[in-house]
Parts: sequence; C-alpha cells; structure tokens
Amino acid sequence: MGKKKEKVAKEKPLEKMTAKELREMALGLEVIVGVHAMNKNELISAIKEVKGIVEEKSKKSDIDVRQLKARIRELKEKKIQAKEAGNPKLVDFLRRRISNIKKKTRRVAAYEW
Repeated sequence: MGKKKEKVAKEKPLEKMTAKELREMALGLEVIVGVHAMNKNELISAIKEVKGIVEEKSKKSDIDVRQLKARIRELKEKKIQAKEAGNPKLVDFLRRRISNIKKKTRRVAAYEW
C-alpha cells in the first residue's frame, strides 16, 4: 500500500520564534546564563553568538526602543511642568514631540522583528 512520508521538522528562523520558544532553546544550550531576564532581542543575539551565526547589523538605525521610551518619559515630565507653569505653546510642542517619538518606537520595533 502507500508509504508514509516522514515529516522532517524544520526549525523556524529565530526572529519568527516567540520569546518563550527562544528561552527554551537557550536553556537547552546551557552556555547562556540569565535566560529568564532577557528580552527577545537579547535572546536572539545570545543564541546566534553561541551557535556561531553572524548577526547582520541593521543599516536603518541603531536606535533602541528602550532609549526612545526613556526620552518619552523625560518629555512627559517636562510637559507636566510646562502645564503647571501655564505655558500652552510648550505643552503643545512637547505633545507633538512625544507623538513623533512614539511613532519612531513603533517603526523601530517593527523593523527589529
């Protein structure tokens, strides 16, 4: 009768894996320390380093989402201070600035995945 075809499980690209899957893989490698404290990008970098995969640096930007979010927090503080001081022009300027940085974080985050 018909022969059964054996399915060979292909490994997903690291970028397509979830953080949970990456943690499981990193725990299996045993060389990586602090797996549970790492985010997805850190896990991918660590796994690539252990496996000897050369990581291509992004040409678009070297901006980190965490840095952008820290900048947003700073601007929000300044916005609150400007509101309390009664400076509507500065409040509007900071609101637009925050909005632009939020858009940039979305672009950077989408580019990283």
